[in-house]
Amino acid sequence: MGSEGRSIARKPRFLCLHGFRTSGEIMKIQLHKWPKSVIDRLDLVFLDAPFPCQGKSDVEGIFDPPYYEWFQFNKEFTEYTNFEKCLEYLEDRMIKLGPFDGLIGFSQVSYLHLKLHQQSLICVLSLKTLNLILQGAILSGGLPGLQAKVRQY
Repeated sequence: MGSEGRSIARKPRFLCLHGFRTSGEIMKIQLHKWPKSVIDRLDLVFLDAPFPCQGKSDVEGIFDPPYYEWFQFNKEFTEYTNFEKCLEYLEDRMIKLGPFDGLIGFSQVSYLHLKLHQQSLICVLSLKTLNLILQGAILSGGLPGLQAKVRQY
């Protein structure tokens, strides 16, 4: 009888995107505090944001640098810099490192996920073969001032 008819189940693959002014390595440390029974069932891919930190990180003294940020914003959270470049970077990484079943993210990533989802819906016909349509997300946090922008979508 052997292994005929059996297929090896693939673990769900999640793209892990760290919070503001931290790193993929820091997120890896944080997520490995989850129960081992959960971590062992997932294929986790950790990514650093495209831009070096442009200010003080809240995790300085707790975790070693380097620190990164996904995009920049003003004090009022009404103007964003490098946001489109960040989306392009994420799309490129998702194509090269994917396919992914979902996304796990903190902080700025909540807003990025919304934009990625919106783009994937618009581009569904051309991107379907690349499996950029995420099946789910685990998100925590957000940025003040983004709520009004999110309502637009």
